[in-house]
Amino acid sequence: MIEVIDIFRALADPTRLRIIALLRTMELSVGEMAQVLEQSQPRVSRHVRILCDAGLATRRREGSWVFLAPAPSALAVPLFGLLDVATAGQGDHQQRADVARLAAVRADRTAAASRYFAQHADHWDAIRSLHVAESAVEARMHAVLGDNIGRLVDIGTGTGRMIELFGSKAAHTVGIDRSPEMLRLARSKLSESGAEKWELRQGDLTALPLEDSSADTVILHQVLHYIPTPEAALAEVGRLLAPGGRLLIVDFASHDREELRVQDAHARLGFSDRQMGLWFVAAGLSLDRTETLDGGELTVKLWLATRPALMKAIAA
Repeated sequence: MIEVIDIFRALADPTRLRIIALLRTMELSVGEMAQVLEQSQPRVSRHVRILCDAGLATRRREGSWVFLAPAPSALAVPLFGLLDVATAGQGDHQQRADVARLAAVRADRTAAASRYFAQHADHWDAIRSLHVAESAVEARMHAVLGDNIGRLVDIGTGTGRMIELFGSKAAHTVGIDRSPEMLRLARSKLSESGAEKWELRQGDLTALPLEDSSADTVILHQVLHYIPTPEAALAEVGRLLAPGGRLLIVDFASHDREELRVQDAHARLGFSDRQMGLWFVAAGLSLDRTETLDGGELTVKLWLATRPALMKAIAA
């Protein structure tokens, strides 16, 4: 149990107050935090441990990196508000320097993302050329999902595009990807876009790092064809969805482009409506709607499924 005295002891240090202020601006790795504070990583790690032990910050491992964020606890949030009131109008040289170095961290992330996109642009353009324009796909996704998003989980978030599209309509958004590199790209892109209310986590689609019934909307956009066992992935999504929650899958209809399996690591060459429907039933979901988007050598499909709401008990 966290003692109140431990919380105030944790805050009674200028460096730890700086850390809290920085984390409330954006999620940072330990290395990035050390860069902004101009302190060694071991020293920063010690301060972070004190803040985490006091319930004021959280740590999350992503590959070989550890990322830090402010804790969303019932005690931490009002304390952060108190700090805002106490420090209003008191910006000093140290604070301005921290903000400038934080901007440098943002710039480093953006530069890394630009290099990655430049290296892979030809590959992605080749895939996109095989199907209808992505703008048409995104417009149909908006039409299917509408504005009632609730708690959104984007699985296989990649560059965070789905969070950009639907995050503003969501109460909260979590993006999950197994690749630390892709998560760093998404973090850079979302930080630059000004998107709010999002967090990113590393995880496998068949073992999601989220609690049962913690999502109202789940999106799998061009992800399922990379999964060797789609049925296991959909069962995991069924666990994740709250009663009445919705799953939107965007992927390819069945096709015979074998080179995508060989060159691009596609584990599945698209999906049929029948196969998708059987997997939904096994996962405790019901297929509500299908959409077909022709316009290229590959046909894009949208499948919308729902986890049935709990039945109300009938009085005897």
